[in-house]
Amino acid sequence: MLQHESFLHLLVGVCKQEMLQKKNAVLVDGVILNGPIMDSKAGETFVEEACKIIMEEVVQKADDVTEKVCEWQAPEELKQILDLEMRDTGECHQKILQHCRDVIKYSVKTNHPRFFNQLYAGIDYYSLVARFITEALNPSVYTYEVSPVFLLVEEAVIKKMIEFIGWEEGDGIFNPGGSVSNMYAMNLARYKFCPEIKEKGLSGLPRLVLFASEECHYSMKKAASFLGIGTENVYFIKTDERGKMIPEELEKQVQRARKEGSAPFLVCATAGTTVLGAFDPLDKIADICEKHGLWLHVDASWGGSALISRKHHRLLHGIHRADSVAWNPHKMLLAGIQCCALLVKDNSGLLKRCYSAEAAYLFQQDKFYDVSYDTGDKSIQCSRRPDAFKFWLMWKALGTTGLEERVNRALALARYLVEEIKKREGFQLLLEPEYANVCFWYIPPSLRKMEDGPEFWQKLHQVAPIIKERMMKKGSMMLGYQPHRGKVNFFRQVVISPQELIESKKN
Repeated sequence: MLQHESFLHLLVGVCKQEMLQKKNAVLVDGVILNGPIMDSKAGETFVEEACKIIMEEVVQKADDVTEKVCEWQAPEELKQILDLEMRDTGECHQKILQHCRDVIKYSVKTNHPRFFNQLYAGIDYYSLVARFITEALNPSVYTYEVSPVFLLVEEAVIKKMIEFIGWEEGDGIFNPGGSVSNMYAMNLARYKFCPEIKEKGLSGLPRLVLFASEECHYSMKKAASFLGIGTENVYFIKTDERGKMIPEELEKQVQRARKEGSAPFLVCATAGTTVLGAFDPLDKIADICEKHGLWLHVDASWGGSALISRKHHRLLHGIHRADSVAWNPHKMLLAGIQCCALLVKDNSGLLKRCYSAEAAYLFQQDKFYDVSYDTGDKSIQCSRRPDAFKFWLMWKALGTTGLEERVNRALALARYLVEEIKKREGFQLLLEPEYANVCFWYIPPSLRKMEDGPEFWQKLHQVAPIIKERMMKKGSMMLGYQPHRGKVNFFRQVVISPQELIESKKN
């Protein structure tokens, strides 16, 4: 190893000496400035070979059910396989290409037809190409001068998403995740309630309180903590047996907060809960918000894509009355992680007033073009990825009807799975799903004749983790499980991949 490094140092020295001997060599602090620092031709060849590996090992195997979903290795074993150590000297391209192969081999194949583990799955080829393009261009979406195409694309996509919500106008921005969109909305609602907070901070404010259902995403608690509101000031509203917020309970909690001398300012409803896939009754919740002057935010990160479907958009009835909506096209629509929008009904510049810092080096007002297109000051980020582009390119390719078909098919697959579960011994549904979340227990033969009681449920609680372990170590399937609201571990299967096919029944 030492001999190898000594040889490299000698080689670098020889190359530097040859450069210095050439006429017009520019040397500053021992660095040659007019010599190439990289071999472009070798780099291009490397990219071509790497792309070939991606095509062969990822894209072409995306719908191959005989491939493994994952190649399970324990963390310490995987560290050794991957050779994670970074060294002083670089490695040859062949070794780097082998690293690429290893990364692909030991990563979870989320585009596999048997990947049901999360609220996203499958592969969309148009979105994938869009990601290739943006990775190659390496843009940052803050000003028109450095990102003209992607700013216009984001504007067009946001406008179209706003139409599906049912607003006549609005504003919005793409964010790195639905959790961030929810945080944006919480902060925006607080700013609307007390604009002076932006400059004066939390001191002197009343105790602010917000409301969310027991089934809301955990990002609500995180946002309240991050923004200094405090998790104790998130009042969680009881839900019914299907996981929907109970409006009457919301009314009680709003009145309770007022009697305590607190200042309610926000209600966070959910359209498509993470576990059960429940949709809160938005119209009734909106009535309460209007009555008490509260900002209504709808976390439709999961369920928002149903707006595209004429058959299923009723699930979000009343969403047009919301003040803000979080919607993640990277979930059911397969736009590729991450693709998450916060949409706001206000079109007066509230989003920009809340978040702008007016950096003079970036958002100069005397530019030679219309600076209203420099939308980056609406974001808490500076550098920002062009996430809207992959949704736009996919939408252009499939059309609205193609996206609608994707939603309808996912919910039809869920219905098919439910009917199959009902027919099979040892499978028991938790409830009839409202959306694409199919939740069920698998009861092994050893427990099927056991009386229903604490011992039965204690034993059943252990079944899902054992099956999950076996599936992952075999690489046959990935399926999520969890305990929930007093219920022991059960499986949650979400079937949304376009690569998922139902085998024809034989006569």
